[in-house]
Amino acid sequence: MRIDILTVLPGLLSGPFSESIVKRGVDKGLVEVHVHNLRDWSTNKHKKVDDAPFGTAAGMVLAMQPLHDAISALQSERSYDEVIFLTPDGEQLKQERVNQLSLSGNLLMICGHYKGIDQRLRDHVVTMEISIGDYVLSGGELAAAVLTDALVRLVPGVIGDETSALTDSFQDGLLAPPVYTRPAEYNGWKVPESCSVATMQPLMCGRRSRPWPAPESVAPICSKGATCNFLGARRGVHKESS
Repeated sequence: MRIDILTVLPGLLSGPFSESIVKRGVDKGLVEVHVHNLRDWSTNKHKKVDDAPFGTAAGMVLAMQPLHDAISALQSERSYDEVIFLTPDGEQLKQERVNQLSLSGNLLMICGHYKGIDQRLRDHVVTMEISIGDYVLSGGELAAAVLTDALVRLVPGVIGDETSALTDSFQDGLLAPPVYTRPAEYNGWKVPESCSVATMQPLMCGRRSRPWPAPESVAPICSKGATCNFLGARRGVHKESS
């Protein structure tokens, strides 16, 4: 898998990608993650990449020229399974989507910034729009890091025990049950008698035969097909390539 990320703040991504699972996947040669500075494609002498929106709207918008040129340049080198725009009004990221995207060969992610990108790019170039939640970040870099981490850990060989990823919460629509490990008693707190302590492996009491209850503030439950948010207008956008 190869992931290319376009951003105006490449430094924000150096930390998340230099540690843990993503770094392991890269070091093993199983994943390529390339972060590109959008300013490298700006024709402005000051490397400016934003412009004022038409009308009276406040804020700035990522300029058309550097972003379109950057996407075109990358697409001239390889074909992408998806061109993903990280935006608050995109499809809310779920494990099912992560599973599907993890089978991709090449992905291009665009980190939104300021008030976003020109709608014409969303209409004609972007093929998928993803949100990591109903809140606003200063840019799409952290969202790109979240999506990248979720994808890389599913690439075969990145995690030593691949069955571990397959039994994570949300893989089968359920939450994982509580887990316990040694010692069987600590500070007066005991592992439930129903759990075996015969091995040195961490204990998982009970399999995932039903959803494990979770506080509503942690995991609101929605009926299948329902929308757990109030945005609605563009939620769930997944467009075919132009």
